[in-house]
Amino acid sequence: MVIYTATELKKISAHIKRGGIIAYPTEYCFGLGCDPFNRRAIDKIIRLKGRNKNKGLIVIAGDVSQLTRLVAKLPPIDEYSKYWPGPYTLILPVSPKGVPNNLIGQHNKIAVRLSAYQPVIQLCNFLQMPLVSTSANYSGCMPAKYSNEVMHRIRINNCSDSEGIMLVTGTTGGAVRPSVIIDWDSGQILR
Repeated sequence: MVIYTATELKKISAHIKRGGIIAYPTEYCFGLGCDPFNRRAIDKIIRLKGRNKNKGLIVIAGDVSQLTRLVAKLPPIDEYSKYWPGPYTLILPVSPKGVPNNLIGQHNKIAVRLSAYQPVIQLCNFLQMPLVSTSANYSGCMPAKYSNEVMHRIRINNCSDSEGIMLVTGTTGGAVRPSVIIDWDSGQILR
């Protein structure tokens, strides 16, 4: 299934490689995304959202192989396949090398999701990497469900960082709630 054209994907890829931020449709809402290894881009998203730096951010992938640089060790496939691909974010031990501190906040674990939503899969697979995925809104406010809401939801905080965000067109997947967040080690449901 082709959602984005090759031209659109190349523009998105170039923007992200330059350290840019995208607003893109996910299963539940529009998300703000960037290269999860680009500290400056992550900081920009944190500022845009007015988000507490200690909280950390979710990373979304189109293929499980895209998560290997982020997590210390993936659970066995027969265990994680109960949740992935799908609307579950798993909190897993973070890789000891190369993961930016601002991505995980004050934690020693990382929140990751393997998406079942075709536009996200196509985007991540073209980029050959996962993306930061946090709702496109100022922290504590309603997330953007439609593309025409994105810039309004971000500009609430009057942040000049909202300039240069690339809006990726499309529709959200129709999920009625955000992903369920599960701490893998404890089994505790956090959201």
